[in-house]
Amino acid sequence: MKKKIVTIIGARPQIIKSSAINRAIKTHFNDQLDEIIVHTGQHYDENMSAIFFQEMGIPTPNYNLNVGSGSHGQQTAKMIEGLEEIFLKEHPTAVLVYGDTNSTIAGALAAAKIHIPVIHVEAGLRSFNKSMPEEVNRIACDHMSTLLFTPTKTGLDNLMREGFSKNNDGKATANQPKIYQCGDVMYDNSLYFSTISAEQSTILSANDLIENQYVLTTIHRDSNTDIAENMTAIFQALLDIQHETGLKIVLPIHPRTKSKMEAQLPAELYAKILTNSFFKIIPPAGFIDIIALEKNARMLITDSGGLQKEAYFFQKSCVILRPQTEWVEIVENGNAVLAGSDYTKIVAAFKKLHSKTDFTFPSFYGDGSAAEFICQKILEDL
Repeated sequence: MKKKIVTIIGARPQIIKSSAINRAIKTHFNDQLDEIIVHTGQHYDENMSAIFFQEMGIPTPNYNLNVGSGSHGQQTAKMIEGLEEIFLKEHPTAVLVYGDTNSTIAGALAAAKIHIPVIHVEAGLRSFNKSMPEEVNRIACDHMSTLLFTPTKTGLDNLMREGFSKNNDGKATANQPKIYQCGDVMYDNSLYFSTISAEQSTILSANDLIENQYVLTTIHRDSNTDIAENMTAIFQALLDIQHETGLKIVLPIHPRTKSKMEAQLPAELYAKILTNSFFKIIPPAGFIDIIALEKNARMLITDSGGLQKEAYFFQKSCVILRPQTEWVEIVENGNAVLAGSDYTKIVAAFKKLHSKTDFTFPSFYGDGSAAEFICQKILEDL
């Protein structure tokens, strides 16, 4: 008899991550696992969500809660209510959640409360900054989970410090969860879709971009977009980096950032950005195009957790527009520098990485088979 897994997705990164597990099930475990996909509707913009199902071959979700935007409490409450109803109807073997969003915590809480095992992919990550809602979500989710899959040794060490054991025998339970270092499903995806991207993406030619002659930038965290001082510092640094190096700045614009730029930036700075032909603001890019942009960039400047890693996957350096990161390996290894929203730190970090030549890229994130490992352990442990 097949084991039924309900997968919860809601934010763009979770949609992308889910494609690795979905692909592994279809390719290797189709006669053993049945996947029901639930989209919470946390990200509902066509360019930020639907495009990923199309280009990554993910089935249309079996359910969509369409919760939309709202405060953390409002959004999470709507999700819990809708998810509980689905779980009671579907009677799954387990509920699988990704990462650290409101969809993650809602799925874990709704399942744990009615004694359905929770599988957390991307467990054990810690920024050690509880002012970030993601940090609260990921810690709480881990401690409600029955199977925890961490991408890195650092994540495994974090879990063990918090009381988890890697020596539990027998079937996994909520009281005796099992933890595994499995590698990163996003590394699986980056390897798989890299060839497809090279064959299909036209984003470089469409935007007159030349390999290593531009910096890929993404900005979306509310700690950056919702504070005028931080927005100003980041965009002034980007503009000055462009002027000094002659490199283009390519910014796939997040809806939050787009809505905040005119309101938060000084009029003169905003005008300079809009009139600078080397500062290219483009629509949100799908995963196939993002890979092309990452692979061919000189460097990345981002506040996205996912893009920090993807920069590393494609052997690119990265300025991180956050004061902390859960991906500490790439900082400790010298591939990335934490700069936050501090103008001086951003410019200094860029200069340091721009002139650095002795990069190394150890295999921190596995061998590209994390999704298969996860599916196998689900079958063995539940």
